[in-house]
Amino acid sequence: MAISLKELKTTRGPALPPRLLIYGPPGKGKTSLASQFPDPIFIDVEQGIPTDIAAPSFGEIAGYDAVMDNLGRLASEEHDFRTVIIDTLDRLEPMVWAKVCADNQFKSIEDPGYGKGYVLADRYWSDLQSALNYLRRERGMTIILIAHSTVERFDSPTTAPYSRYDIRLHKRALALFQDEVDGIFFVNEDPTLKTDDVGFNKKVTHAEGGGVRWIYTDGRPAFTAKNRFGTPDRIMFTKGEGYRQLAPYLPTHNNQTTAEAA
Repeated sequence: MAISLKELKTTRGPALPPRLLIYGPPGKGKTSLASQFPDPIFIDVEQGIPTDIAAPSFGEIAGYDAVMDNLGRLASEEHDFRTVIIDTLDRLEPMVWAKVCADNQFKSIEDPGYGKGYVLADRYWSDLQSALNYLRRERGMTIILIAHSTVERFDSPTTAPYSRYDIRLHKRALALFQDEVDGIFFVNEDPTLKTDDVGFNKKVTHAEGGGVRWIYTDGRPAFTAKNRFGTPDRIMFTKGEGYRQLAPYLPTHNNQTTAEAA
């Protein structure tokens, strides 16, 4: 039976924890920022958690199947973790390709030709996303995916080509995660520029340390970013305070998270 327009009601989706992708150049605090989220556990694919961060981890990851097994444990066993962190997606990607090759008896992901290996990889990425979404929906867990950045040439249809930061993933995997997550945060610092006169009417500009570090939440020509939370375009990232600075803008899923964000 058709519903009359007069019977329509305003509805809202469930207040679920966020799914975030955090990326940027090395050494800018991506892992540190993720570790500050409530009750985290790391799937440490990269084995790169800094020594000054004390957070639970599943230890050494042997491959894609181990990642999925660990997500299965979080889904089926009792625990108090509220944030699951994959560190990093770009280190996980070769494991996905290795799984595709093992299941299809390929020597390399390029073996089938015409990009078909990367198409087959979509299913494994989708299975990973389904497992993460289950943890988010059924176990109330925030999802954080960390990745490194790369500098790519961008051929714009409206301007001259230029270089920009992007997420270090194959374009098919990148598209899947860009569509899926609620926020893509780019972590970097504004460099301090200094111009030196080197003689013969020639000047050289170079970057020095000491720039202000930021969490960029909205995209620009120079980098990819987005969010569904109405945040400012960028948020200052003070060492040890990254989550506290972000939290007022993120959806919360229980009173304890709200109290921590205050």
